[in-house]
Order: sequence, then C-alpha cells, then structure tokens
Amino acid sequence: MNRQTVAVLDYGMGNLRSVAQALRQAALGLDGACEVIVTGSAQALREADRVVLPGQGAMPDCMAELERSGLLPALRHAAAHKPLFGVCVGMQMLLDHSEEGDTPGLGLIPGQVRRFRLEGQRQPDGSRYKVPQMGWNQVWQGPAPSASAPAAPAAHPHPHPLWHGIPDGSHYYFVHSYYAQPADPAHCAGHTHYGSPFASALAHGNLFGTQFHPEKSADQGLALYRNFLRWQP
Repeated sequence: MNRQTVAVLDYGMGNLRSVAQALRQAALGLDGACEVIVTGSAQALREADRVVLPGQGAMPDCMAELERSGLLPALRHAAAHKPLFGVCVGMQMLLDHSEEGDTPGLGLIPGQVRRFRLEGQRQPDGSRYKVPQMGWNQVWQGPAPSASAPAAPAAHPHPHPLWHGIPDGSHYYFVHSYYAQPADPAHCAGHTHYGSPFASALAHGNLFGTQFHPEKSADQGLALYRNFLRWQP
C-alpha cells in the first residue's frame, strides 16, 4: 500500500477524536504509511486519498453545519472520486431525505431516513423496545430480508469487500432513533434486527456507511476501518 492520507471531516459535528484514533489504530500493521488527519479545510479534503464523514446528534443540525462550513462542494467532489465512509448520521446524510426535521440529505444514495416506530412492540425477553436503540446489536452482511424472515438469515453469498474477514452476525455499537431505508435493496450492505430488519450499512460505488459506530465497536470495528483503508473500489 502506498502512503495515503485519510481525512476525517471536521464540520463541527461528530466524535472526531475517537474516529481518528480508531483509524490510526486500524492502520497499524498495514503496508506503507497512512496519515489520518482531522480537517476543516476544503483543500485538504480535495487532496486526501480517503474521506470519513462522521455525524452525531440531529440530522438537521449536521446538514446545517455542513452547509455553513463551506465544505459541501469539496465533500461532493470527494464523494465522486474517492473512497468515502459515512458514520452514524454521516451515513444518513448520504441519502435523499430524513424524517428528522424534514431534512434534505446529500442525495448520493437514493433513499429515506425513517424514525423507529416500535410503540407497543416487545422484544423476545418481553421488554418493550426503546427508542433510541442504544447498545450492542448484531449486523448481518447483505440486504435486509422481509420483516417475517428469521432473525439469523443465511450468509449473503457476495458480501461487500469491507466485510472481509469479519464474521457474519458480529456485534457493533448503536445509538440512534432513525434508520436508513435505501430505495434499492442492493445498496443495503448490512442489516440489523430491531423490531424489524433495517439497513445498518449502505454501499454504493465508492461510498460506504454504517449506522453503528465502528470506533466504539472494539476489534470488529477496527477490522471494518482496516478494510476501508485497504479498499480499492
């Protein structure tokens, strides 16, 4: 691997330090040097080899801060030309629109962001589903099945390259009240069950995103970031 720069985009929203630290740890042991920078510079974003788009909090605030930052043109250029990883709200922003505050997204992956509606539903242990979903949950590689499908479907025959070496059904850490609903099921790279199956990872061309937080997900999160650093879409 040649020396590369990974830009974690700083537009005022997101857990930047922990994302950058996780990427640096994931880069250890890879052939060649990998420099991880946290930046609010459009020029640095254009010059980077890879981009990570974090997001934390409410999507209306994230989109407003991104527009105010002046980084939107550079981000769109990056999304068209280099590997980009969206994290949590950073993934939701890749879609067309969110129900949260009736907010337009970046429109890079066709689809909508929906709120969990789990009133009256109970988990297998009899407890009520809580919104937001907070804590560890399994991620199954590939598109989500129908709501009536079993909770542990068979492995997808062609998982996305970012799942390389990661066991199907691995646990990741979630904190969210809204979830992605891609227009094309083929753009669902991973799914999770919470009341019903939902897309917990998206992929489209050089774009990848996760609803969960890899930087808070121990070894399997680091493995996902490591695969991102190796990925040649």
